[in-house]
Amino acid sequence: MATTIIPARAIIPFLVAMMLFTGVCNTLLTKYQDNLCVRDCDHPDPKKRKHFEQPVIQTLQMFVGEMGCWLVVGLISLYRRYLKPTTTAASASYQPIATIDNDDTTGRPRDADDNASIRSTTPLNPSPNDGSNDNINDCGVPKPHDCPSVLHGWRVTLLALPAICDILGTTLMNAGLLLVAASIYQMTRGALVLFVGVFSVVFLRRHLHLFQWLSLVGVMLGVGIVGLAGAIQPDKKHADVGLEPEGVNADAVRVIVGVLMIAGAQIFTATQFVLEEWILERSAIEPLRVVGWEGVFGFSVTLLSMVVLHAAVGRTEAGRLGPFDMVEGWRQFWENKGVFVSSVMIMISIGGFNFFGLSVTRSVSATARSTIDTCRTLFIWMVSLGLGWETFKWLQVLGFALLVYFTFLFNGVVQPPFAFLRVREVEELLPEEPIEHN
Repeated sequence: MATTIIPARAIIPFLVAMMLFTGVCNTLLTKYQDNLCVRDCDHPDPKKRKHFEQPVIQTLQMFVGEMGCWLVVGLISLYRRYLKPTTTAASASYQPIATIDNDDTTGRPRDADDNASIRSTTPLNPSPNDGSNDNINDCGVPKPHDCPSVLHGWRVTLLALPAICDILGTTLMNAGLLLVAASIYQMTRGALVLFVGVFSVVFLRRHLHLFQWLSLVGVMLGVGIVGLAGAIQPDKKHADVGLEPEGVNADAVRVIVGVLMIAGAQIFTATQFVLEEWILERSAIEPLRVVGWEGVFGFSVTLLSMVVLHAAVGRTEAGRLGPFDMVEGWRQFWENKGVFVSSVMIMISIGGFNFFGLSVTRSVSATARSTIDTCRTLFIWMVSLGLGWETFKWLQVLGFALLVYFTFLFNGVVQPPFAFLRVREVEELLPEEPIEHN
């Protein structure tokens, strides 16, 4: 057994708190970065001031944070190789914090219930069949499923597919965050459960109960109300300037476009989750390594795309100084201290969120993680209000309440209000987001 001086249960509140803290930091730091002025900051006309509007670079720094998961994997490997043989029998009564004993990277030795995929009840690392169950294959997978093939060698490039979906979804969300308040951004991301639910039924052959279909309709209603609240009472685009000269109508249109971009991005994110689920159900690979590999592939593809877009668009007169001008983007990144420091902090917070989130998933459950992640939206909203980045909207309260209730209802956290809608057991379909965007 691994050595630690703290029992596993005692460390769970710390994991939950750190997951919540790093998750809140992701969105708030990204919005703070959007508000930073990088050119003509003293110009009397607020429209002439240039802020950091580089959603592609923000996507790139997210993948750098994901690649940081390899550091954790490396430390665990070093522990196994050099420290694990020195453990004593007296320490066997304690559970590990961030070290593992049976190929787990989340700080908890596995038992019979711990071999599940991060979003599925299908075994991730199945044990061989002892012949006592005719419905189980030799590798431990229920028939008629084939035995899982381990992702190794060139087959690990399959993880480039969800990484590409991650690139498209994250970049679109980062662009949408430029147009809306941080809380509206986070609430609109709640539309993810709608697409994940539908895609799980269509592609993964999952089954949704009637109350879950009704929950998806409620989620759509909640997202619509949140967007309506932002359109009726729009906030200024940047925290350091007043309302722009175009007026309220232009601001309302800006919010609507931002909400549609963020909601549309959930299609790519849901596709990412479905692809990850399909791959993980057929592979024996640690989830933390999945995050690391997707970070590598995502970083490579994003960097290559930046070069191509700079050559095709960024060098033109219309594209100069825009989001596809790679030279200008890197100049802003390196020369502006606020942008650089916030980027480093975002990378650290993303890596931390992935690690602590996976730890919570394995230590508690995916449902618990999705519940905690919902609390993240509330904290982001409170901090944004406190910093003056947005104004309080009663209609937004209604939209958020609907989002929380129907998301919890969909995932079985709360029971349906009517007896005929209730079922004995609810399959977890809501993704716990092993790879974090903002």
